[in-house]
Amino acid sequence: MVSKIWPNKFKAQCESRSEPTSTQWIKRADTERLREIFMKYASVEVKGEKYMSYSDFIRKYLGMLPEENHNEETLRLLGNVVDTTKDGKISFTEFQAFEALLSLPDAMYELAFQLFDTNGTGAVSYDEFEQVLSHTTLHQYIPFDFKTDFVNLHFGRDKRREVSYAEFTQILHDFHEEHALQAFRRFDVDHTGFITPLQFYDILTSLKSHLLTPAVKENVVAVTCRAKGSKVAGSDKAHKVSFPYFTAFISLLNNMELVKKVYLVTTGGNKKATLTKEELLHECQYYTQLTPLEVDILFQLVDVLGQQGRVSWKELDALAPLDIEKMPFSQQSIKGSSKDRTGIRMTAETMATRGRTMEVLESVYRFTLGSLAGAVGAATVYPIDLVKTRMQNQRSGSYVGELMYKNSWDCAKKVVRFEGFRGLYRGLIPQLMGVAPEKAIKLTTNDFVRDKFTNKEGEISLIGEIIAGGCGGASQVMFTNPMEIVKIRLQVAGEIASATRPSAIHIIRDLGLFGLYKGARACFLRDIPFSAIYFPTYAHTKKSLADSNGYNAPYTLLLAGAIAGCPAAYLATPADVIKTRLQVEARKGQSTYNGVIDCARKVFREEGGKAFFKGGPARVFRSSPQFGVTLVVYELLQRLFPVDFGGRRPEGSAHKATIEDLQPANPDHIGGYKLALATFSGIESKFGLCLPKHSIPQAT
Repeated sequence: MVSKIWPNKFKAQCESRSEPTSTQWIKRADTERLREIFMKYASVEVKGEKYMSYSDFIRKYLGMLPEENHNEETLRLLGNVVDTTKDGKISFTEFQAFEALLSLPDAMYELAFQLFDTNGTGAVSYDEFEQVLSHTTLHQYIPFDFKTDFVNLHFGRDKRREVSYAEFTQILHDFHEEHALQAFRRFDVDHTGFITPLQFYDILTSLKSHLLTPAVKENVVAVTCRAKGSKVAGSDKAHKVSFPYFTAFISLLNNMELVKKVYLVTTGGNKKATLTKEELLHECQYYTQLTPLEVDILFQLVDVLGQQGRVSWKELDALAPLDIEKMPFSQQSIKGSSKDRTGIRMTAETMATRGRTMEVLESVYRFTLGSLAGAVGAATVYPIDLVKTRMQNQRSGSYVGELMYKNSWDCAKKVVRFEGFRGLYRGLIPQLMGVAPEKAIKLTTNDFVRDKFTNKEGEISLIGEIIAGGCGGASQVMFTNPMEIVKIRLQVAGEIASATRPSAIHIIRDLGLFGLYKGARACFLRDIPFSAIYFPTYAHTKKSLADSNGYNAPYTLLLAGAIAGCPAAYLATPADVIKTRLQVEARKGQSTYNGVIDCARKVFREEGGKAFFKGGPARVFRSSPQFGVTLVVYELLQRLFPVDFGGRRPEGSAHKATIEDLQPANPDHIGGYKLALATFSGIESKFGLCLPKHSIPQAT
C-alpha cells in the first residue's frame, strides 16, 4: 500500500507476496547505476539533496508528454504516482521504490491504484475516484453519472467509504462496464432497448477503443446492420442494436483470448485448422463465459472478413484486442509473451528483402549446426544400426545354410560375446565422417526449400512440406551412399572368423570412386520417401505437442522426432534391404544382384515378401531415436546460438521474454524502468484511462 512511508511498506508488501527478499528488492536494478541515472535527471536541490521535479521524471526521463503545451493537470497526476510523500518532488528513495513496483506481476493495477490514490493514504476515496475520472478524455466526451447505485454500492450512500487496493482493482474493471451501460441509456432516449449502429459505434470507439482492433473497428457498423433479428419491432427499415446484442458484443471482445484458447483446445493446437459454428459451440458449452449469442457475433465478424461459415486462427488473431504479436514490443514484455530472442519476427516478407549473401550465410550456419546434430544422433544409436545391417544381410534361402542370428536381440548378444562391446561400434568413425555432412545437407536443404514454399503468413502447404522433405532426402545421397557402403562392409566383416579384417581405407581403395556409389538408386528410393514422410510428420507432431503459446520444450522436440521416425523408417525398409544387399560383397553360395529390379526379384523369389521388411523393427528402433536426438540437438543449437539472417527460425523455439531481454528506447531505463512506458501505456490499453495529451512513446 502507498503511504507517507511507502517505500518501507512496499518492501514488506513485496515480501508478503513471495516476491524477492529485502536484499533482492534493493538489487532489482544496480543501486549505484540507478543513483547515477537519478542524478543525471534531477534538477531540484533542497538543503544539499537532489530531487527530480515531475517534469524531470515524466517528460525528460520517461519521454512522456513531449508537447510544450502539455496538460499540467495530467503531468501532476502522473508525477503524483511516484511522489509518495506528495511534496511536489521525487527523491532517490521514491525513484528506486517505483523501479521495484514496475517489476511486480500486477504492476499495471498498482500503477492505476497510485494514480487514483492522490493523497497517498493507501486507499482510494470517492473524491479521488471522481477527481481522476473527471479528468479523463472519455468522461469529457461521454460523462459518467456519479449519482448512481454503482457509486453508492462501492463508496456508500454518504460516499465516505474508502476502498483498498484489492477492492479497487475490481471497481476499476466494473466501472468500464457501468460506463458503457450509462452510454447506452443516454442514447436510448425513447427507452426502447435499442440504439442505432452508428450510436453503437460511437460508444465502442469512445469507451471501448482499447478492445478494438482495426478489423473490428472497420466492420462494426456493417456487422450490426447485417445481424439477424436486430430490427426494431414494427419497423422494416432501420436496423437497430438491442441491449443483449450490445452487451454480448462487448463481452465477446473482452473474452477473445478465451475464444482463442477454446479454438486451440478444439483443434488440438493446430492453428491451420478451421472450425464451423457448430463445432465451436459444442466446445463452448464447457465455458460459461461464452454464450451462443457471442459465438453468433463472432461468426458475423468472420463472415464480414471474408471467411464464410468457418473461423481460423488468422481471423481470431485479427479480432483479438490483446494480440501479443501486434502489440508494441514494450507491451509484449509485460504481458509475458513469447518472442524470439532476437526480437524479430521471421516472415516471408522479411525473407524476400534479404540478399543472396544472407541466404548463403544462413545455409552455412544451418549446415554447421546440422553437422554437429547429425554426429550426436548417429553416435547415440550406432549399435542399433549395426544390428539392423547384419539382420538385413542375413540370407534365408534353402541353400544358404544355418541362420547366424535368430532375431535382433540374439544378434546384439552374439556381437558382444564374440567381438566385444567395441564390436557394436565397428565402422563408427567413417559413419561420423559421413553422417555430419549427410545430416547437415538434409536439414539445410529441407529448411531452404520450406522457406521457398512458405507464404507471407508463415504458412506452408502439406505438398510444400512433402516436396521440401523429398528434396532434403535426395540431396543427402551424394554423402550417404559412400559412407554407408563402407560402414556396411565394416559392420558385416565381424561375422567372418578371420585374423585380419578390412579397414575403411582398404574398402575405399577396393571399391574405387564409382564403386562407392554402388546401390545409389536404391539409396534414392529409400531416402526420398523417408524424408518426404519424416519432415512433414515431425512438423505437425511438434506443433501438436507445443504449449498454448506455441512453445516446444526439449522433451517435446525429442518425442516429436521419435514419433515421426517410426512410420518413415518402417515404410522405407524395403528400399533399405535392397540397398544393403547391393552394397554388401556377396559370399560363396550367396546370390549376386545386377541392379535394383534384379535384386528385388531374386529376394522375393528366394525369400518371400517378408524379406523386404527384414530388420524393420531394428531400423525403427535406430532411426526413430536417432532423428529424435538429431532434431532436438539441431533446434536447441539454434536456440543456444541464435544468429539473425533475416530468415525463418524453427517453429516452437520462442523464448519467454524477461526484463533482461528488453531493448528500451532510452538506455537509462534499466531494471523495472524497462517496463515503465509499457506499464503506463497498459493502463490506457487495458483500462481505457486516457488523460489529456497523454502521449506514450513506443519502445523499439
